[in-house]
This record gives sequence, C-alpha cells and structure tokens, in this order.
Amino acid sequence: MSAVTKHYQAALKEAAQVLSEIIADPGTVPFLDTVGAKVRDVIQKRGRIFACGNGGSLSDATHFAEEWTGRYRKDREPFPVIALADPSHITCVANDYGFEEIFARPVLALGHPGDLLFLLSTSGNSANLIRAAEAAKKRQVGVIGFLGKGGGKLKPLCDHAIVVPGATSDRIQELHMMLLHILIEGVERELVPEHY
Repeated sequence: MSAVTKHYQAALKEAAQVLSEIIADPGTVPFLDTVGAKVRDVIQKRGRIFACGNGGSLSDATHFAEEWTGRYRKDREPFPVIALADPSHITCVANDYGFEEIFARPVLALGHPGDLLFLLSTSGNSANLIRAAEAAKKRQVGVIGFLGKGGGKLKPLCDHAIVVPGATSDRIQELHMMLLHILIEGVERELVPEHY
C-alpha cells in the first residue's frame, strides 16, 4: 500500500471519527432544534438572516445563503438569508475602516431587532467576527455561532453556539456545512412540509 493510499484511509477515518463525536454529543440536536426554531420564526416574520466567516468559512456562508434564496432540494419560495460577502463592500470597508470592520458595518446598516447573524469560525478568534457579534448586540440581532477549537473569544458573544470537534480547519468546516445542511432541511420540513 502506497503512502498516499494510507493517507486517504487515515483521512476518511479521521472524518468519520469527528462525525461520530458530533453525533454522540448530547448538545448537538438541542442546538439544531433551538436554532431551527429561531430561523423559522425570522423567516415567518420576514426578518433577515445574515451569515459570515473568513476564507473557507465565508464560502460556507455563501453556500448557506444560496440554499435559502435559491433552493435546497425542491422549488419553494426564496427565504431571506444574506451572506456578507460582497467584494466591493469588503475592500471599501477594509481600506477605509480596517479589516476588522468588514462584517460589523453591514450588520449595523441592515440589522433589525429579531434578525439573526450566523458566524462561522474554525478558531472563534477572528477580530472581524468579534466586531460583527458586538454590532449585532447593538442592533438586537441574535448571534448564532458555528465554531471550532474550543469556541475562542466568540463563544461567549453568541446567544447559541456549537463547537464542533476537529484539530484542523478542514474537518471543522466539513462538520459546519453538514450541520448547516441538516438545519436547512429541518426548517424546510416545518415551513414546506409538502416537500417531505
């Protein structure tokens, strides 16, 4: 067996291990239940849900948003989820105010009481996400964290947070995206039960 074949086997086993840990965690399903109910309520009230992160986590935030505004598995009404990922906005704010303000500014501009902000972070320590959480508090926007590596400084700023296992960003992001997909399906089952 080649070294790369051994790597593939080990990587799959590692992915299976962190997945088994999140499944066994007694807090996983209650977190999804609570957050799913909040998302459903925001959608029913025509509020807004924002999502952000850095690097791969921002890609996951945009993926999360398009599943709502486009469709998940079947055609339905679009739901109001916005990824804070506009490159012209990001570069403008980073240039004029600093990179730590790139998510806080749109939250301050667009957030209303009762809206939700999803923060995706493998470390929980990104300054721009911390500032976004602080901005959300000013606007009475709920803060939901999908975190890793202990949750970092973001965890206490979240109204609800899940800290997934995994030693590396890739394993953490894989679990975040899986949980986000499961959350979307759960909310859809309540809002468009005829699809299921």
